[in-house]
Amino acid sequence: MDLTSLAIFLFIGAVAGWLAGLLMRGGGFGLLGNIVVGIIGAVIGGFAFGFLGIAASGLIGSIITATVGAALLLLVIGLVKKAA
Repeated sequence: MDLTSLAIFLFIGAVAGWLAGLLMRGGGFGLLGNIVVGIIGAVIGGFAFGFLGIAASGLIGSIITATVGAALLLLVIGLVKKAA
């Protein structure tokens, strides 16, 4: 992975984490938190979209996939926190 790919990867993670934070909690988690949530969300979103047979391509598709996955992650975390 070259430096440009890493920068794009981190950018997608940050944007997806920020958008998911806005959707699920009403705010972001800071730059590092947004990147972590976005990257984990990208994995979850890729798995979920693959399971449903949906293929997303390009920068916008990657951001949408990661945002949906990050929102699912935050939803599950919220449910676990309420149950505890």
